[in-house]
Amino acid sequence: MTKRRWIIIACVLGAASAAIALRPYWSETQVATKGAQRPRVVSVDLVKAVRKPIPVDVDAIGMVTPISSVALKSRLETTIVDVHFEDGARVKQGDLLFTLDSRQIDAQIAQAEGNLARDRAQLAGAERDLRRYNELIGKGATTQVNLDNAKTQADILAGTITGAQSALDNLRVQKSFTAIRAPFSGRLSAANVKIGNFVRPADTAPLATINQMAPVYVTFAVPQRVLVDLRDAMKSGATKVVATIPGSSRSEEGKVAMVENTVDATTGMVTVRGVMDNGNEMLWPGTLVNTKLTVRTEEAVAVPTVAVQRSQSGNFVFVIKDGAARIQPVTVSRTFMGESVITDGLAGGEDVVTDGQLLLSEGTRVEPRSRKAGA
Repeated sequence: MTKRRWIIIACVLGAASAAIALRPYWSETQVATKGAQRPRVVSVDLVKAVRKPIPVDVDAIGMVTPISSVALKSRLETTIVDVHFEDGARVKQGDLLFTLDSRQIDAQIAQAEGNLARDRAQLAGAERDLRRYNELIGKGATTQVNLDNAKTQADILAGTITGAQSALDNLRVQKSFTAIRAPFSGRLSAANVKIGNFVRPADTAPLATINQMAPVYVTFAVPQRVLVDLRDAMKSGATKVVATIPGSSRSEEGKVAMVENTVDATTGMVTVRGVMDNGNEMLWPGTLVNTKLTVRTEEAVAVPTVAVQRSQSGNFVFVIKDGAARIQPVTVSRTFMGESVITDGLAGGEDVVTDGQLLLSEGTRVEPRSRKAGA
């Protein structure tokens, strides 16, 4: 055996002896380190389960419809002499919109007034004759026949005056049709006729259309299962309808005006109509809107929806008791504005985990995370 091989053997034996000598020290160090390890603690976000009044809502798609909509038409065969509004203008009740040619009617009115004046003059003469025959019959200077004829003539002229007055009134009504006014406040469409157009009652196209803008109806359909609660809410005056235009954060609030008297047998839905003040004209007739109908308000426990976990056995939340996570099965009836309504499993006031659930199991030690400034 060479000298070099003896040196290698001596080094190996020396290393083995050192390892045997240090083995008790390493064992004691490992035991001490294991004894000093702390159980794992998970940082989580917590929130209180709150018992509070929560409205019961029904969401639906609705359409805005005007309460009143009138197609303006001419009641005479004549021409347009003036248009007093701009297309799409907002008008008030009684505002003058169109003026029609009234010259022919004015002439007829003048003729009727002349006839009426003639008949009144004739009646005055007949009444004088009647008084004169009454005086003469008392003196025996005339016959009863003359008196009767005078009375008949006066009665005939009185009837003639009544007919003439009626004819004059009718012409004045016809004259009023030459000035077309707004029947209610609203907003006009574009005018279909301009100055000089000939119009008549048989025309199918209206002169213009006026829609009432405030208030307006919002019509939508709800499931028949909410009909009983909805009718109870209508009796107490507690209904509320909120209409929001898709893509907009602005909304209009109103109440239920009517419920259709029949449920659609093919869909199981019932039509509901809400009335909105719409003072700022945010809701435009024909617009599709998202509607939220509140039928009642009930006391319930609510937690953020992110706190509810799902498993094969059902929904559950992690509740913190004595610094440890506990699995609490819950029953969720519905969600409302990012919160889950709990009907069973929580009484309110419990600390519920909203973030960090993936690291938790039954009995895991937790500590609440500190909120950052401004959070």
